[in-house]
Amino acid sequence: MLKGLALTPPVLGRISIGRVVEKAGKRLPEKDDEFTITSQVQTRGAWVNHPVDAELRKAANSTGSDQASIKLRSIPVRLLFDDPDLNLRANYSLFDRKTGRPLCVGNGETCRRSTSAGVQTLECASPEGCELGMDQGCKPYGRLNVRIDVDSVEHTDELGSFVFRTTGFNSIRTLAARLQYFQAITGGKLSAMPLELRLRGKSTAQSHRSAIFYVDLTVRGGMTLLEAMAQTKATWAEREAAGLDQAALDAAAKAGLALGAFEESAEDGAAVVEEFYPVTGGEANSSPGADQSEAQTIPARPTLSNKLEAKAALLRH
Repeated sequence: MLKGLALTPPVLGRISIGRVVEKAGKRLPEKDDEFTITSQVQTRGAWVNHPVDAELRKAANSTGSDQASIKLRSIPVRLLFDDPDLNLRANYSLFDRKTGRPLCVGNGETCRRSTSAGVQTLECASPEGCELGMDQGCKPYGRLNVRIDVDSVEHTDELGSFVFRTTGFNSIRTLAARLQYFQAITGGKLSAMPLELRLRGKSTAQSHRSAIFYVDLTVRGGMTLLEAMAQTKATWAEREAAGLDQAALDAAAKAGLALGAFEESAEDGAAVVEEFYPVTGGEANSSPGADQSEAQTIPARPTLSNKLEAKAALLRH
């Protein structure tokens, strides 16, 4: 086994609420009002849609209209693990924007930081209280791994997952709360519950009262909570009868994640930086997985020339 390599849940594709587009020679994140499910393959700088995306749009098309016009705003899912913290891993995260390598990951109390002396464990005061975090653009970053429930056998993988990445506080807080609630009411049988990812909208003063979007996790559409609970109990009994050891799976996943100091590799980090940690020079775009109420892009740091010009302007006045 390679040392220092975190074993993350196997990923079949990505779930996003936006994309990266090229504008004026720059690749910038652009928000959207629907889900897009992509593969892990890029063509001409864009992620190729996963076949599951078309399958879900076809299932949602009850009117016979053009499939391309169907907005995908809910996805039927199940979770891989019973432990909420294994399904959703959220941290304050800082990446090197040139290499994509993680530099610092913390939880508000302690952090693991890459230094010239190696990875060190230090105090974490959150981005607002950390000089490095404020200077380099540290912010909340979460990854939710889910299994998408589809009818086609060829797209079914019981241990594979689709990952939704986000730097949006509303999405992270809502998903974390839902996972804790569902774990509690199922008696810890979270992985057996039929659920649904749902895109929700809201308006805030920060968004200038325009609509913003965040991701929620709810009981499967068309079901009441009691019906979902009954199916959870039946699914759990079926798994136990087949000899599936969910507790052992959770333990293996927890041990695998603990093997590495950071979850993202430099390869994955480069894509994460492009989507969620862009330096745009002050443009007001929002990263695809971020709540659009929040300014997610990090302004470019002023150069010496900028500072001198600003000082000269003050002296003139």
